[in-house]
Amino acid sequence: MVSLAGSQIPSPPPGQSPCASARPLRRPGHSMRTIRSALLQPDSAPASPTASAGGGCADDDSDIENLTDSVIDFHLSELAATAGPAHPAAVAKSSSAINAAATELLDLSRDFSDYCSSFNSDISGELERLAAAAAAPPPRSDAPVPVAVDLDELESMDLSPDAAPLDRVEPFVLACVRALGPDASPDARRAAAARIRLLAKHRSDIRELIGASGAIPALVPLLRSTDPAAQESAVTALLNLSLEERNRSAITAAGAVKPLVYALRTGTAAAKQNAACALLSLSGTEESRATIGACGAVPPLVALLSAGSTRGKKDALTTLYRLCSARRNKERAVSAGAVAPLVHLIGERGSGTSEKAMVVLGSLAGIAEGRDAVVEAGGIAALVEAIEDGPSREKEFAVVALLQLCSDCPRNRALLVREGAIPPLVALSQTGSARAKHKVSQTISLHFSLLNFSYRLEYTLILCCNRM
Repeated sequence: MVSLAGSQIPSPPPGQSPCASARPLRRPGHSMRTIRSALLQPDSAPASPTASAGGGCADDDSDIENLTDSVIDFHLSELAATAGPAHPAAVAKSSSAINAAATELLDLSRDFSDYCSSFNSDISGELERLAAAAAAPPPRSDAPVPVAVDLDELESMDLSPDAAPLDRVEPFVLACVRALGPDASPDARRAAAARIRLLAKHRSDIRELIGASGAIPALVPLLRSTDPAAQESAVTALLNLSLEERNRSAITAAGAVKPLVYALRTGTAAAKQNAACALLSLSGTEESRATIGACGAVPPLVALLSAGSTRGKKDALTTLYRLCSARRNKERAVSAGAVAPLVHLIGERGSGTSEKAMVVLGSLAGIAEGRDAVVEAGGIAALVEAIEDGPSREKEFAVVALLQLCSDCPRNRALLVREGAIPPLVALSQTGSARAKHKVSQTISLHFSLLNFSYRLEYTLILCCNRM
C-alpha cells in the first residue's frame, strides 16, 4: 500500500476542503488517463516557472499527479505482466498473489479518489473487473453427459420390469428423444418414433418416463409428416402415451389435437384407427370434447364409419359416442351425415358394430335434427327389425334407441305403431331381461293411447303377470 502522507499538499484555508482548494487550479482536460499518457512521452516539457510562481497549489497538484500516476502505472504494468496469459510469469505466480496485487492497487485507487474527487476516472471499475476476473472460479457444467447406447438393442430387449428396470431403459428413451430433434434426418426421426411406440406399449412407468423426457412435443410434428410410416408411428406412440393419465394434459398442451385430426383424415388405415383411439383417450372431460369437436374431428370419424375396417368402424363409433355427449357435436355429426351409415351398421349382425351404432343413434335422437334424420334414413324400421330378429343384447339397445326417438315426438310414435313394433315389444316384455322389460314398459306406455283394444288388453295382462 502506498501512502499519500509524504506528498507536498498545502493545507487549505479554514472552512475550505482540500478538494475545493485544488479544484479551481486543475488543468482542463487532465484526467487520470491523459496524465498517464503525458508522463510516458519522453519529450514532455518541464513545468513552467510562471505557473509555479502563481501559487503553490499548482506545483503541489503536479506532484500529486506525478506521484500517484507513477505508482498506479507501475502497479498496472506489474499486474498486466503477471496476469497476462502469454507472459511466462503468469505460470509461476499463484492466483492468491494476483488477487493480493489487484486488491492493493484497488485500495490505492479508492484512497486517492476519496481524498480528491477532481482526479476522478474509471480506473476503479477497471481494477474491480481485473480482480473479479482473477478470482472467478472456472465454469462448471452440471448437465448430465449423454450415455451412448445402441438403439437397435431395443428390438430384442426384454422390457419386463425385472429384466429392464427404469435406470436401464432411461438412456434409450433419452437417445430416442434426441433422435427426434429437428436436426435429425427423416430416417432417424422415423426410427425413433417407432422405438418410442414400442417402449410405451406395455408399462405404465415407462410411459411416465417418456412423457417426462420431452418426447411428446417432439412427436407432434411427425403427425403431419408426408412419410406414412413416420406418421403412423407418431400417432401410435401418442396413443400409447395417452393411456397414462398424466400424459394426456401434456399431449393436449403440446397442440396435438389438430395434428391428430389431420392424421385421422390423411393417414393409413392403422393411423386413422389409432388417431380415433387417441382422440377418444383425450376426450375425458366436457371441455376436451368440445375442443376436439371444434378442431374438426367429427367429419373424418363419420367417414371412417363408412369406409373403415371393422376395427376402424368400432373405434369411430366409440369416439363419436363420447364426443356426442356435447350437444354441439351432435349437431356436427348430423350435419356430417352420420345417421345414414349408422342405420346401415344396425344391419351388420355379429360384427360388434350393430350395438354401438344403436347407442350412437340413440344419442343423436336427443336433438330434433337427429330424430328427423333417423326417421328419414329409415332408422325406425331398422330398429324394429333388430327387436324382432336380433340377439337379446341388440334388442335391448334397439328399445332404448326407439324410446329416445319417440319420447318427445308424437309423430314418431305413430310411425312406430305403423311399422308393427308393438307385437315384438310385447314379446320382449315377456322374455327379455329385467332391463329390457323396463325399457319396453316405458316405450309401450308412450304409445298406449295409439293401440287398439286387443293390444291394450294383451299388454295389460302381460304387465299383471310380470308383477305377480
